[in-house]
Amino acid sequence: MAGSTLGTIFKITTWGESHGRGIGVVIDGCPAGLPLTKEDIQIFLNRRKPGQSRYATPRKEDDSVEILSGTFEGKTTGTPISLMVANQNQRSGDYSEIAGFYRPGHADYTFHEKYGFRDYRGGGRSSGRETIGRVAAGAVAHKILGQLGISFTTYTKSIGPITISSFDKNAIWENPLYMPDMDAAKKAGEYLDECMKNKDSSGGVVECVVTGIPAGIGDPVFEKLDANLAKAILSIGAVKGFEIGDGFQAAKSLGSCNNDSFCQSTEKGIHKTTNHSGGVLGGISDGDSLIFRAAIKPTPSISSPQKTVNTSGENIEVSIKGRHDPVIVPRAVVVVESMAALTILDALLLNMTAKMEGICEFYKIR
Repeated sequence: MAGSTLGTIFKITTWGESHGRGIGVVIDGCPAGLPLTKEDIQIFLNRRKPGQSRYATPRKEDDSVEILSGTFEGKTTGTPISLMVANQNQRSGDYSEIAGFYRPGHADYTFHEKYGFRDYRGGGRSSGRETIGRVAAGAVAHKILGQLGISFTTYTKSIGPITISSFDKNAIWENPLYMPDMDAAKKAGEYLDECMKNKDSSGGVVECVVTGIPAGIGDPVFEKLDANLAKAILSIGAVKGFEIGDGFQAAKSLGSCNNDSFCQSTEKGIHKTTNHSGGVLGGISDGDSLIFRAAIKPTPSISSPQKTVNTSGENIEVSIKGRHDPVIVPRAVVVVESMAALTILDALLLNMTAKMEGICEFYKIR
């Protein structure tokens, strides 16, 4: 299977299946000398692990990370970093029934058509647990970016029809849905209770705001910063849409409204007066906050009856059993942030060779 590797300089390869012995990632290209401990990574994994609220799957996993290589005396060595999380609470028997049919909304049918074989235990490589490797690698990228003054604020913007109408950054950590609006979080919780009562699920939108990215990051043709972000975010299994800045609203706007005017000031230098672009112009960062959103689909595993086809080609009706999230959105927040961190860090490292003066300065050539 190809396609498990992301990045050019800061390169990651995720590995493992939902019901295998473990799941993890190998990071290549991390600079030496970065202080890195298990705790730095664990804090990110704790944000996505199951069983933390009634709106997450009750599967109980510590998701405790092990650093297998790439560090010595608490710092990175410059060699590949291998990270692993052992699977402990698989209950593969919950999935034996689905071996004989294709679950609606899942990759069962497409996997079978591509490979002629599939790991039906929780979806194998297409399971949400594959994101453990992404989040573990994202934690490392996040730490490097933090030393460069780049920070992230990522949260749930909406769940189903409930959208935030105010913003309190502290509130993100005060409710299980990671919404920056406590009133919206309460309404969203009530909406999810109704979904669960009806044996159904909900989708939503995750928004990410990244500050501190300098102007000039990204390339203007096939390696645009926003295009690579779109690819990274859309590679998350549950994501069905991506937009940056005004996104689809820009299609309803006018050039006179959508264009961001530039101005010069002693405090900020050259900067924009608005940010309809979302921090990217021509595929290159413009120095403003990077703002994008990811649309997350409803959890496809629901216990309501659904029509499908079995492996013998017969029409049947099924109800999915097992332990499933009624909404994926809150646990996807840190996954979206991690994929953004990986993409931005790789673009920053690639940008170091963009100008001769930068190369000369690095090698102290006058």
